[in-house]
Amino acid sequence: MAISRNFLLIGTLYLVIGIGLGSHMGASGDHTLAPVHAHINLLGFTLMAVFGLCYRVIPGLAEAGLARAHFWLHQAGALVLLAALALMMSGTVAGEVIGPVFPVAELAILAGVLCFGLNLWRRA
Repeated sequence: MAISRNFLLIGTLYLVIGIGLGSHMGASGDHTLAPVHAHINLLGFTLMAVFGLCYRVIPGLAEAGLARAHFWLHQAGALVLLAALALMMSGTVAGEVIGPVFPVAELAILAGVLCFGLNLWRRA
């Protein structure tokens, strides 16, 4: 698995989605999903681009199993978190119903970042 490439490609996909959502909000004048837009761009694009570039600049990081764990934990956590946030902010699902999903997704992202940090500590 090309960790660097995958982070960069999926991050770019999130950027396109974030820009599309931002354009839609601007055209419609409805900024209800502004927090979703910000999280898509930050968790989806910015963080993934930073991770992808780190794995590219320090190739030894990508060789560890921690890199794969980091990648999949971040993908699952970000996707679930962003979908849940969109459902809640749009009013499709009540906050009381979707609320328990947030800590699980956030823990997945945190676990991924801890894998990244440990990998960086060991190999950089």
